[in-house]
Amino acid sequence: MQNLFITVKLAVTILSFLFLISCSSSPKDPTEDKSAAELYAIAKEQLDSGNFSLAIENYETLESRYPFGVYAIQAQLDVAYAYYLYDEPESATAAADRFIKLHPRHESVDYAYYLKGLVNFGLQDSIMDKFHTRDLADYDKSIMQQSYQDFSVLVNRFPDSEYAPDAIKRMAYLRNQMARAEIKIAEFYLSRRAWIAAANRAKALLETYQGSASVKRALQVQIIAYEQLQLNDLAEDTRRVLIYNYGEAAANIKLEDFISS
Repeated sequence: MQNLFITVKLAVTILSFLFLISCSSSPKDPTEDKSAAELYAIAKEQLDSGNFSLAIENYETLESRYPFGVYAIQAQLDVAYAYYLYDEPESATAAADRFIKLHPRHESVDYAYYLKGLVNFGLQDSIMDKFHTRDLADYDKSIMQQSYQDFSVLVNRFPDSEYAPDAIKRMAYLRNQMARAEIKIAEFYLSRRAWIAAANRAKALLETYQGSASVKRALQVQIIAYEQLQLNDLAEDTRRVLIYNYGEAAANIKLEDFISS
């Protein structure tokens, strides 16, 4: 019995010793004693240097340790931007929505709406740098619509925002891209000789995206579709509108132009 007691006591001593070694060898959290200002500075430096995962971690650590005050509020906004740069669109949108919900009257809430638009727009650089490198018309139109809506909220609620001019440019670009997505579908229907579907799609484009760069093409699609349906009056009315706005040359079209495109 005494031997058993000694064995158990020895085992407990060894385990305690191993536990102490384990604890002493565990690395100390380098941010453990940092103030809110210091944590924010660390996270900002990591964000600026492109270390987005660590920046996100420290922004979230800051908010959990110091949930109140200006640094926590700014961290809530900055972490949304960090997620955006880290190519985590769902987390970026969720963080921006959370900021808007918690701080609807904050002086930077306009930026939260702008950031939401950027996330769905899918382009991190200047829109002008991307015109010829990516065709958004080939992407899911619902994403473009959401981006357009986010920018629209910004422009309508905060017309004097510093982000409003860029948002307006992006909205114009998105509108043209959504119209192009529609015309591509209409042209596909023509290539399949689905005349009614092609005419209806072109009509919807003309009603929704007046002033877009795809209006001319939509009128041409309508003319071809109406002619194939033997709706000659409608075809001639549409031809007059086309010529009035785009000149005689625009009306020199035939079905083969769409079948081969």
